[in-house]
Amino acid sequence: QAVLQLRGSSGAANRRLSGLADMNSLEQAEDLKAFERRLTEYVSCLQPATGRWRMILIVVSVCTATGAWNWLIDPDTQKVSFFSSLWNHPFFTISCITLIALFFAGIHKRVVAPSIIAARCRTVLAEYNMSCDDTGKLILKPRPNIQ
Repeated sequence: QAVLQLRGSSGAANRRLSGLADMNSLEQAEDLKAFERRLTEYVSCLQPATGRWRMILIVVSVCTATGAWNWLIDPDTQKVSFFSSLWNHPFFTISCITLIALFFAGIHKRVVAPSIIAARCRTVLAEYNMSCDDTGKLILKPRPNIQ
């Protein structure tokens, strides 16, 4: 706790300044708690949507892999043209187009959205000797010693 002292000031003035410093640190603590609550709330609200996007990505990836396997082991694939082989395997073609469309739509960002938010917050909080975990909880780092 920092107590401000003015040269030649009375004890009552010093107590008022000390009380002001206490009030300021209380306000700062409340601000940090509010920021942490809001950050954890935001990250936790992203979790259900992130889980759904991850499940969609997993299902479409498995469908694409299964279709690719069936496409590659088909003996007719080598005998016909590329587009004919895709036409003969609509499951692979549709799942592959769906996977490409999902990546163009930004699914690769949506499945890691909470991590992106946490990383950006860590970058900003580093200037204030703080950090946060992946759930949004603040981590206060010790102040560096200035000599």
